[in-house]
Amino acid sequence: MPNSKYNALIMHLNDNVATAVDDLAAGADAKVKIENKNQTIELINDIRFGHKFALSDINKGEEIKKYGESIGVAITDIKQGEHVHVHNIDSIRGKGAVTKNEF
Repeated sequence: MPNSKYNALIMHLNDNVATAVDDLAAGADAKVKIENKNQTIELINDIRFGHKFALSDINKGEEIKKYGESIGVAITDIKQGEHVHVHNIDSIRGKGAVTKNEF
C-alpha cells in the first residue's frame, strides 16, 4: 500500500478482527498497529478491501468484536488470518430490512 506501512486497521483495542484497507492476497502479510505495537499476520485467504480477518484464533461460539462491540458469533472455528464474513459468523448487525419509519 503506497505511503503507509499498514494495510489493515482495527477500530478498537478489544477487537478480534481487523479490516483490510487494500486488497490482500492469501499468504501475504497483513500489517496492523495494535496498542502502539506493529503486528504482522499471515493471511490464509484473499481479503478484499473493507473485509475482515481474524487477528487471532477465534473459537466456535466466541463473539466477533469490531468497533469494540460484538457484531456476531463464530459458527465455526476461525484461524488467525482467516477471512471473517457471513460464511463463518452469525451476524447480529444488519438483520432484517430497516425502513425509515423505524428510526
